[in-house]
Amino acid sequence: MKHVSWIVALVVGFAIGFFGRGALDGGGRQGPGVAAAPVAQPPRPPRPVENPRAVYRVPVDGSPVKGPADALVTIVESSDFQCPFCKRGAATMTQVEEAYRGKVRFVFKQNPLTAIHAQALPAALATEEARAQGGDQKFWAMHDKLFELAPSLDAASIERAAREVGLDVEKVKAAIASGKGRERIERDQKLVVSVGAPGTPAFFVNGRKITGARPLEAFRAVIDEELKSAEALVQGGVSRAQVYDRIMEKASAAPVYQPGAAPGPERAAAPAAPPPAAYRKVPVRADDPARGPRDAKVTVVLFSDFQCPFCGRVEPTLKRLEEDFPGQLRIVWKHQPLPMHPNAIPAALAAEAAREQGKFWQMHDKIFGDPRALTAESFERYAREIGLDVKRFNAAAVGRKYEDRIQADQQLAGSVGASGTPTMFFNCRQVVGARPYEQMRPVVEEELKKAEALLKGGKAGAGFYEKACEANLALAGPQAVPAAAPAPAAALAPGALAVRPDDPAKGSAKAPVTLLLFSDFQCPFCARVNPLLEQVERAYGDKVRVVWKHQPLPMHSQAVPAAEAAEAAREQGKFWQMHDKLFQNQRLLSEAVYDQLARELGLDVARFQAARRSGRARARIEED
Repeated sequence: MKHVSWIVALVVGFAIGFFGRGALDGGGRQGPGVAAAPVAQPPRPPRPVENPRAVYRVPVDGSPVKGPADALVTIVESSDFQCPFCKRGAATMTQVEEAYRGKVRFVFKQNPLTAIHAQALPAALATEEARAQGGDQKFWAMHDKLFELAPSLDAASIERAAREVGLDVEKVKAAIASGKGRERIERDQKLVVSVGAPGTPAFFVNGRKITGARPLEAFRAVIDEELKSAEALVQGGVSRAQVYDRIMEKASAAPVYQPGAAPGPERAAAPAAPPPAAYRKVPVRADDPARGPRDAKVTVVLFSDFQCPFCGRVEPTLKRLEEDFPGQLRIVWKHQPLPMHPNAIPAALAAEAAREQGKFWQMHDKIFGDPRALTAESFERYAREIGLDVKRFNAAAVGRKYEDRIQADQQLAGSVGASGTPTMFFNCRQVVGARPYEQMRPVVEEELKKAEALLKGGKAGAGFYEKACEANLALAGPQAVPAAAPAPAAALAPGALAVRPDDPAKGSAKAPVTLLLFSDFQCPFCARVNPLLEQVERAYGDKVRVVWKHQPLPMHSQAVPAAEAAEAAREQGKFWQMHDKLFQNQRLLSEAVYDQLARELGLDVARFQAARRSGRARARIEED
């Protein structure tokens, strides 16, 4: 009988990637650390399907340009110099340039993914300084040199690149240190995120989006179509130099979905009537940031992200509702910083540090007051302005004191279906997206009527929120909180969860069940799953094989360095020993600790350090 191996994907912790959002927490229960009754994973909404023929407004806007100004096709590339897939994309653009010489113009937009690529921002700043020193010609020379050296883009490599393309190296170093050019980089990032391209690389061919490191053939089809369309415009009287501007006039400034497809959580379509009622049990802590009376008739639990533009838009609506229903609303904040927003975690940590001193909402207002200034310097300035003990604030914010609390909120968000931001629950009734006041007011009115009927003329006392939620959940029936049950197995295409021959693995390669584990060395929930896996190994012996895949989350500053340390140990045959040591020392992870653990394991420390410094494991980690 032919041997069949079943691949089981075990997703640990709450992880959201660029290619999809969501969380799986064993058996549909609330995540660890969340004190609440079991809540089943809500049904997933239809996956948004973007219109492949949509044309997006991506202006040249003074960005670096290469190629003739009157080219009939303009390709705007959004990229990150440390991203291995961007390096492949850059090589494809060279092929495009050769195949369509004189017909295509190239434009570059910066999108350094700082949460996963520590040297991406310094590299981007270096190219901005190259442009300042020698215009677009020097920019592209530096662009090519950095991709040639990538992914090894440490300070010495960037300086070497600057020297080889003939730049003033001292000025480049000064620009990186001062952050000169950062405003322009952030403007590029804001633009590409607004048109639904937060990941890298992304390309816009006369406004038509192509994401990922695609082969030349994928570009040929679109370029050939766009050349024909552009030629038709020219025949109709548009000058060649004005073709791109004419196309941009009717282009969309936001993601466009196919007819009938559900929009993404940040761009929820706005129905004319109040959104249909969906209910989830959403517990609140006694010390959650809240404004409004504790015995309010309606409690709004808000899952939000300080860097999300739609979260900023919902704030005035909520404040207007509070004004229109004085004393009847309570707003409770829950953190849901999304991975696409690199500054969302630091902002959340700053808000928590302010909460420690009783001034969460003052910090909240400061952060939303200028969403472009999400920096440590800005947070410290805000702390000073609202009268915090700045030393104590920095100790909590920089020391990431409340990181576990933020992760608990995220875990809860995943269990109640709040994967996008903003997501609100009005007495446990879910409302997704920055909906206008005209849609939110009827929801409040409906929930107030139900609350008043429940009170029967009495007063809402302590614990009324829980009673109102129970009534709503009972009204909704079993659809609101289905009984906890194992999550159904998802059907995946063959090879979708491929295992490399050299992936870290425990157990026989012939085991009938392979457990594919996506994990993060700094994630506390990942640490908690290890004893369970040890039980599985003891119970099933050689019937189960466990294979490790890296999934370092952007919220964990030491997750990538720890993964690189594990990879450096794997080169010397001691991945699992380092794996155990890293989890045992999870709260102490640092450069010094990695070297100490290598010595304890008897590794060749010089070789271990060289492997970590080389950056060669980055591509492997990102591929996972």
